[in-house]
Amino acid sequence: MKKEKTISVLFLVQSAMIAAIYVVLTIVFAPISFGQIQFRIAEALTILPAFTPAAIPGLFVGCLIGNILGGAILPDIIVGSMATLLGAIFTYLLRNRSKWLAPLPPIIANTVLIPFVLYYGYQILLPIPFQMLTVGIGEVLSCGILGMIVYTALNKYKTVIFRQ
Repeated sequence: MKKEKTISVLFLVQSAMIAAIYVVLTIVFAPISFGQIQFRIAEALTILPAFTPAAIPGLFVGCLIGNILGGAILPDIIVGSMATLLGAIFTYLLRNRSKWLAPLPPIIANTVLIPFVLYYGYQILLPIPFQMLTVGIGEVLSCGILGMIVYTALNKYKTVIFRQ
């Protein structure tokens, strides 16, 4: 019984820490995190569900709070947070496959969903396929490149940092 409680507390603490780091990174780097060409540094954390399921709610809550504090409009708060949640869930589901697949779910989720928010919510009336390209480039940079750097740095210590 005590073991179950310890795991639950650990899960909650890990989730909260991931959310807090996501929010801080989003706010600190806000000038390059929003708009047509996005490069959200916090998206590098979307690799974390490859290490722990606690990253799923952590990333979702972090994105939700980051979007709210960053002044995003309601559709962006909802759709952006849901894209992060979908990306996190599928990254977790792919965790036992190739590490190179881990950043793909958040890249795909954001590339597909966010251009519609930009077009219909923010009235950035550029063609949606073009917006998919620009959002996709930002996601590849943040999730793909920075995310894999985070993955490589954490993988050596995963049993210490993310013990279950």
